[in-house]
Amino acid sequence: MEREIALEVKDLHISYKCLKSFSIKKSLLHLKKADAKVYEAVRGVSFSVPKGEILGIVGKNGSGKSTMLRAIAGIFSPDTGIIDLKGNSVSLLSIGVGFQPKLTGRENIILSGMLLGFSEQQVREKMDEIIEFANLGDFIDMPVKTYSSGMHSKLAFSITAILEADIMLIDEVLSVGDAKFKKKSYNKMKELISNEDRTVLIVSHSSETLQELCTSVLWLHEGEMKMIGKPEEVLPAYDKFMS
Repeated sequence: MEREIALEVKDLHISYKCLKSFSIKKSLLHLKKADAKVYEAVRGVSFSVPKGEILGIVGKNGSGKSTMLRAIAGIFSPDTGIIDLKGNSVSLLSIGVGFQPKLTGRENIILSGMLLGFSEQQVREKMDEIIEFANLGDFIDMPVKTYSSGMHSKLAFSITAILEADIMLIDEVLSVGDAKFKKKSYNKMKELISNEDRTVLIVSHSSETLQELCTSVLWLHEGEMKMIGKPEEVLPAYDKFMS
């Protein structure tokens, strides 16, 4: 029986414009456009993920992994190509995405939840559970700009873990936080992933993590797909390439 597809990506292209540093005064005097170099971060990537699959994404820094995840999450618009979520809700778990620094942790929980497509009422119903899991103490009522990166990741993880979307996108966050929280988040991750209706995409540099958690792995290299398949086929080839 053919499995239901949860996410389909077709011929995805995403480019950035890199502006060279220039003087505003000089550019106003000359009224000429600043030179912009175009950098293509994702180049013609296509793949589909069946419902319930856990797809790991590997590649050296600058290979387009995080850019692609942000496009799937709707943060970036692709230049060309199609991202079809098949009507599924999607949440991105990534450090530094989506929090308003001047708002408190509690206020950011409501904002983040609503941005994920939940109603304020639904978020409030899960509020105590999120706060308990994040374990930030009195900091939950302080502005997020006062948080350390570890506290930031605890809150981000807790929101995404407790407000469960159909498709979870995880960008290299299992390695952040203190040892106790790492273990707690890793166990929660395994629990979430074991739900056969949830589809997960994980970007990680840890072959060990991907080997343990993933059902398949996609290898990106300089914006292009180099290989996709079972972890035991892709990861050794990637590790050999990187060494």
